[in-house]
Amino acid sequence: MKIINKITTLLVVLLLMNINAFTQLKMDSENSQPKKTESKTTKKNTVKMTVLYDNYLFSEGTKTAWGFSCVIEGTEKNILFDTGGESEVLMHNIDKLNINPESVEIIVISHNHWDHTGGLFTFLEKKSGIPVYLPHSFPGEFIDKVKDSKATVILTNEPVEICKDVFSTGEIEGPVNEQSLIIKTNKGLIVVTGCAHPGIVNIIKRAQEIMGEEVYLVFGGFHLMRHSEEKVKEIISQFRELGVKKCGATHCTGDKQITQFKEAYGNDFIEIGTGRVLEF
Repeated sequence: MKIINKITTLLVVLLLMNINAFTQLKMDSENSQPKKTESKTTKKNTVKMTVLYDNYLFSEGTKTAWGFSCVIEGTEKNILFDTGGESEVLMHNIDKLNINPESVEIIVISHNHWDHTGGLFTFLEKKSGIPVYLPHSFPGEFIDKVKDSKATVILTNEPVEICKDVFSTGEIEGPVNEQSLIIKTNKGLIVVTGCAHPGIVNIIKRAQEIMGEEVYLVFGGFHLMRHSEEKVKEIISQFRELGVKKCGATHCTGDKQITQFKEAYGNDFIEIGTGRVLEF
């Protein structure tokens, strides 16, 4: 009888040991599984670009004049690129298009021509104390005047990141030295030009060298007014070879030359003018 009791006790102990081992194994297995976390949808900011100044009209009620300016919103910081030629026209369009000057956090000036700097100092009266990016070759008296407006001057020579995903090409040499903007989006690079005096193809190539990506859209002044039809055809061919998907030639490109880009790009040509809003 004692032997039977001992055997029974032994069996119970073995059974309990197996149960404990199984329970521990299950717990270890559950702990080794990746923890489930609540999925969060990452919202991508929409990059919004509004043309404030141009010699072409897009939205009724805005004013046109020779020059160029646009405001870029939705990036890490809101950027005013160029300021047109006449401050009255710039400020009228800013008001008409419901742009709050206080929302602008950075100003970038492409080059030292009146039709891109004309509205700067009036704008700085509305929003002072912000960084103003100028090409390195700007004259000292202009730089001093910007500083006197209580703005911070940042001179660009080499390419520089202005804020997250927004870059200056740096000052590119040409008949007039100039910088352009590069905006990195999930569609590709967007290049914004003032007048493209160093050559629009050179600017596109510089953007690709800096970022290592293709250009999705380039818009602004291309400065092709005095170029022949054959030369513009050659430039359009270079755009295609470089992989430029969309084009928005305006300002100093020239009427005939803009028509050539329209015909070549078809639905991928983007009309640019005062009040035009582009969103990506």
